[in-house]
Order: sequence, then C-alpha cells, then structure tokens
Amino acid sequence: RRLEDSLGVTLFNRNHKKISLTMAGQRLLADVTHAFEQLSHSVSSIQQLAKSNYVTLSASTAFNNYWIMPRLAAFQRFHPQIDLRLQSSDREPDIETENINLAIRRGSGHWPGCDSSLIADEIICPVASPRTMAAAIDLCNLPNLLHQRLIHLEEPIRERPSWKDWFANFDINAPAPQGGLRLNDYALVLQAAMAGEGFAFGWRHLTDPLVEQGLLADRKDWSWATGKGFYIVWSKTQPLSHEVTLVKNWILNETGHRVLLHT
Repeated sequence: RRLEDSLGVTLFNRNHKKISLTMAGQRLLADVTHAFEQLSHSVSSIQQLAKSNYVTLSASTAFNNYWIMPRLAAFQRFHPQIDLRLQSSDREPDIETENINLAIRRGSGHWPGCDSSLIADEIICPVASPRTMAAAIDLCNLPNLLHQRLIHLEEPIRERPSWKDWFANFDINAPAPQGGLRLNDYALVLQAAMAGEGFAFGWRHLTDPLVEQGLLADRKDWSWATGKGFYIVWSKTQPLSHEVTLVKNWILNETGHRVLLHT
C-alpha cells in the first residue's frame, strides 16, 4: 500500500479471497521484470569481463602510434591469449570509473589512488626532417633556432612544455616566434616535422627510433631534461590480473626500466 500511496494509483484488486493486478500493476510488473533482467545481464557481462583476457591500455595517440604499434606484432606472437585494447585520448581518463587497466601519463610519478612505474625520463630536443635540418642556416648557435619555422604543440587539456619553456631552460628569454604551425596532438606534430613543416619538440623516448630510421634528424646536444617523466599507471584498489601484469612488465622490459614502484 505504501507503493500505491507514493505512486497515487491502485496496483492490486483486493477481493475477500483473491488479489489480482490492475492494469497499472501489470504494467509495473512487466517493467520491473524487464529492468531486473537487464540488471542481471549487465552484472553477468561485468563478471565475464573481469574473467576475460582483455587489457585496456590508455595512452596518447603519439605513444600508441610510435611506441606501441611497432612492438605490437611481437607482443601478440608471445601472448596471443591477451586481447590488448588500445585507447587513445587527448585527456587523462579516470582509471577507476572508466575501466582502464593501465595508462601512460606524464608527471612526477604520483597520482591519487594509483601506483606507477617510470618508463622514460622526459628529455626534449629539437627535431626536423633531415632535409629541413640540413637546410637550416647557422644552427651552430642555439639562439638562431628562433629564426626557424617552429611547430607548436597546443594541447587543450593536458599540460605540456612550450617552446618558450625550452628556450628559457637555455637562458634564452626572447619570446618564441608566434608564427609556425600550431597543432593540438603530438602525433600530428611528428607527422608535420617528418613532412618538412619545421622544427618540433622531440620527446626522445618517441623520436630516437624515428631518427635511427632516417625519418627525423635531431640535435641531441640541445637536450632538455625537464625533471618529469612518463609513467605506466594503474589503480591501487583493483588487483592486477595475470594478463594486466604481463602487459605492464612487457612495457617496462621494452623501455629497459626496472619495476620501480611509485605510490
């Protein structure tokens, strides 16, 4: 009767010896039954997901393109049972609420509710296509880079260093040129640099292999170690499955880093 009072409708026909559903009661029963069936299906799906071999890795488009993809075939040969799902994002998704097993993040190694291990120190140097680098005039002095066409990374959400920050590290406080190409994704920045559009930031954990392949040229003598790093991050509260641990250790082994835990 409380439910009827709260809804303002009669759900049951009450006779002396018999109770039956009204039309409203039949409708409510059908909807509630359907809702519980959906809930049961959802719970079963989540339980199956927890028992599955899925591993979701969240990273920037550039990391997925230039670090994961060249190594993915070898990983799948050794671990064909693991369904590695790559998620590219221009933000830092919430690991707990978005069902992400592992994430690659830039920072100092400390995120609330997460553990992390360093995979690469953040070291930045200028990169350009080999032709652009060879054609640049008078690059014997670092300040002359100010006169070159620069490619700027302007991510809308994640904090990233700028050319102004890079020049300031070398005690060059002149404003960076306002011209040049401006892009909001580092994968596009690297593609533009390889296409000869100008000089770009080279995060060396991503650009060193491109230099070795002859796709880019760099100035390692103008490297800036920012004091930050790139980390693999996972939830403190969710125990890692065997498959997630395999993926985590694979990334750490590929980067040559020991399992150094940050909490």
